[in-house]
Amino acid sequence: MKQITDKRLKKLLKKPLFHASEARAVGVHPGLLSYYIKQGLIERIGRGVYRNPSVEPDVDFKWEDLFIAVKSIPNGVVCLISALDIYDMTEEMPRAHWIAIPHATTAPKRSNVQFIRTRDIELGRTEIKIGSEKIPIFDPERTIVDSFRYLSIEVAIKALKAGLEGCSGKKLDLIKLQTYAQKRKVNITPYVLTATT
Repeated sequence: MKQITDKRLKKLLKKPLFHASEARAVGVHPGLLSYYIKQGLIERIGRGVYRNPSVEPDVDFKWEDLFIAVKSIPNGVVCLISALDIYDMTEEMPRAHWIAIPHATTAPKRSNVQFIRTRDIELGRTEIKIGSEKIPIFDPERTIVDSFRYLSIEVAIKALKAGLEGCSGKKLDLIKLQTYAQKRKVNITPYVLTATT
């Protein structure tokens, strides 16, 4: 059975995914990556994104596709329905992986991914662990504010109520929620007042 012998790639192949830029940084020519793809030793997931088929990410099977999608997108952050699903604040079944990208970024071609462009990609950005892997995601407060901005009112209100009840393991920080709403120019005060009275 053929194996990859290039020592420069050994460290990258221990990761579930790696980017062409990481391979270039250690001195691996794109032609060598193409050769290994033809040999079936690595897989090309998307433009400039590769994986070792013998290394499975240590994540719950339910989240494996989302993990691969967000990790394959530079500066991508899990958002909206996908984030609400992770936080257990929605009954919606995500038909696509919702991923936020910086406003000036060109959205890469990915099947089953819904992109949202945002100018403030760092606001509310955090990481959560799924299995032994970490993924970038907006915190529950940012996710709810964005839900009022991009999704239906019904979905946003249900998420707000679930967050206030502590469905994601902890209750929402109302001060942070209002701060995010002001920064994102979303008036959620009437909904918060209704949900908390």
